Amino acid sequence: MKQAVDRLTERLNGLAPQLALVLGSGLGGLVNDVDDAVRISYSELPGFPQSGVTGHAGEIVAGRLSGTPVLMLAGRAHYYEHGDPAAMRPALETLWGIGITQLILTNAAGSLREDMPPGSVMLIEDHINFSGANPLIGEGSDRRFVGMSEAYDAGLRTSLQKAAQKTGTQLHKGVYMWFSGPTFETPAEIRMARTLGADAVGMSTVPEVILSRYLGLRVAACSVITNLGAGMNAGELSHQETKDMAPIGGQRLATILGQLCADGLPAG
Repeated sequence: MKQAVDRLTERLNGLAPQLALVLGSGLGGLVNDVDDAVRISYSELPGFPQSGVTGHAGEIVAGRLSGTPVLMLAGRAHYYEHGDPAAMRPALETLWGIGITQLILTNAAGSLREDMPPGSVMLIEDHINFSGANPLIGEGSDRRFVGMSEAYDAGLRTSLQKAAQKTGTQLHKGVYMWFSGPTFETPAEIRMARTLGADAVGMSTVPEVILSRYLGLRVAACSVITNLGAGMNAGELSHQETKDMAPIGGQRLATILGQLCADGLPAG
């Protein structure tokens, strides 16, 4: 981690962001809104993952978004790519090492609610780790017993809701259920997820939340809705649908994030 921290610090050239964003499908265009942008390929940073998913650039973009210093991770590694829920640990530890204190995660997800159609944005209030995998398995110290009652920071969530209200952007709220992927869920699994209280399903984010809380970062997360869950309408789900629909909700979420940065980060 030290090599990655030193190299990233050098490339940032004095910029000291406290906020980092992990950009999921549909949010890649947000990097174009960054002023005085510095781009650093993951390949330049020891330990950083090489994402094999189309639509994930695999680079850090740092600069100022609406005046606030930010660092964006354009792309992530997924559990289904490597079978390793801790694949993002080196990247997150590096962010912690350069002084990041707040992290906003984004993803593409399937909706389990008819009132939250494709193109919507959902603020994650809680999650269900249905995959059963955990990035802290094997961790040797008692620090592995991380409390998750307040996994999603109340102050960051409030700030995101205020930013949405200011911009007139609808921001749904709900529970995200993590499936391992890479296959989409079956109609029976979607019925189960709805029964268990989930509002959206996806294949990422939960491992990063667990790791971030382990590191002591304040975390918030939002889902861009790209489809309704299997069996909720006619037709088969596909990754192409995700890529086609993600930019619609992605633009709405980008508007919220821009306003959040313009308002300034919450204290605490």
